[in-house]
Amino acid sequence: MTIKPVRKAVFPVAGLGTRFLPATKAMPKEMLTVVDKPLIQYAVEEALEAGIEQIIFVTGRNKSAIEDHFDIAYELEDTMRARGKSLAAIDGIRMEPGSPVYIRQQEPLGLGHAVWCAREIVGDEPFAVLLPDELMVGGCLRQMVDAYARVGGNIVAALEVPAEETHKYGVIAPGAEDGRLVGIEALVEKPAQGSAPSNLMIPGRYILQPEVMRILDAKQTGAGGEIQLTDAMAQLIGKQPFHGFRFTGDRHDCGDKAGYIQANLALALARDDLAPQVRDFARALLA
Repeated sequence: MTIKPVRKAVFPVAGLGTRFLPATKAMPKEMLTVVDKPLIQYAVEEALEAGIEQIIFVTGRNKSAIEDHFDIAYELEDTMRARGKSLAAIDGIRMEPGSPVYIRQQEPLGLGHAVWCAREIVGDEPFAVLLPDELMVGGCLRQMVDAYARVGGNIVAALEVPAEETHKYGVIAPGAEDGRLVGIEALVEKPAQGSAPSNLMIPGRYILQPEVMRILDAKQTGAGGEIQLTDAMAQLIGKQPFHGFRFTGDRHDCGDKAGYIQANLALALARDDLAPQVRDFARALLA
């Protein structure tokens, strides 16, 4: 079996971010910062570290700040040089010319529709999908790419959550286990409370075969009246290898206000330059 490498990654970033209003009224939610980097940069850096060569952003209106962020800022760089300041803080966000591609999703019709909008760029290749408001620490996609090189097919990240939270996510019906890999027998998008087949949810990281785009062509709607990526993936089960992967590392749900605050605290405490002050402040506040 020939396993094609995963070279492309799709970032669905067209959402309105209504849960973070009024902060997101004029700023994309993906540009919200965790410590000193926007969410979208963490996700892009994760993809590049995993060997991804082409970044595909599926954007919407009022998302130009994302494009500007990954562009070269000549004025900023000249000013920093003139003042004798290091450019290290901005060097990490540069990509090869032609790597970032921007596609417009004209209507908010669901995650499946957003991914489908990238079909012409993805072509006939396997591809990754990363949801930037799921902040992963520890190289989740790198681990998935390594597992994919062994088994091929389709792989989604898998994370155990409390049973009472499964109704908020796409949930895996698990099959046979092989180390951190678990076979997937079915996928259920936002199952009714108490009906989930397991407590393994999909936290926003996917490696998919291009055949999923042909399924999304039908534009079938599911939960919430939207075109669900989970429903399209479910149709590949039994036709192609399909696994969940229990990654090592931390996940922060930055689409949730409490999760976003926790991510800032956790990442600040992981930095030598910030941890002492933040820890002392937290202790005093909690006391």
